[in-house]
Amino acid sequence: MGNREDLLAGAKRCLLEKGYARTTARDIAATAGTSLAAIGYHFKTTEALLNAALFEAMREWGEELGRNLGEDGDPDAPPAERFATIWRRMIESFAAQRGIWSAQFEFVTLAAQLPELREFYARAQEQARPELAGLFRAADPAADPEAARLVGTLYQALLAGVAMQWLVDPEHAPSGEDLARALRIAAASLEPSRD
Repeated sequence: MGNREDLLAGAKRCLLEKGYARTTARDIAATAGTSLAAIGYHFKTTEALLNAALFEAMREWGEELGRNLGEDGDPDAPPAERFATIWRRMIESFAAQRGIWSAQFEFVTLAAQLPELREFYARAQEQARPELAGLFRAADPAADPEAARLVGTLYQALLAGVAMQWLVDPEHAPSGEDLARALRIAAASLEPSRD
């Protein structure tokens, strides 16, 4: 690897271990085994390097999550069982990728101050919505893009909420089965009363 790649790898490692706001140029240079001057030469600023590292880490994480979640279990499984299985896999990713999940929550607070990050994350969310809807077989993005967008938005909200619960208090965070049961209860509450 060259200095540029070493710096990106070092910045990703620092992001996952220390977070965005607490990572310094010295941390990155030490982790990457490069000089401080290399950051300026290749990226101009530490912020630009951290942004590039965060974008790359999130892209890699998204690809890995997509592969893991896309592995179909039993194709004949009932929808609630399939739903619970997908959520189990997502919850497993919280443990396996704790650093990137933590960095994403930190990132959300920084996005208000960093337009480049906000734009990147907004695009990533928009692209993920129909993919989530298709993953859960809740809406077909090709047949009904608006339904896929809406359902994907719901799954994004669920994903962020479950991730936050798991990161803060994993012992009391919901399981995939809990989420399937809760969704059934919530859906039933939306049905018109038969009085």
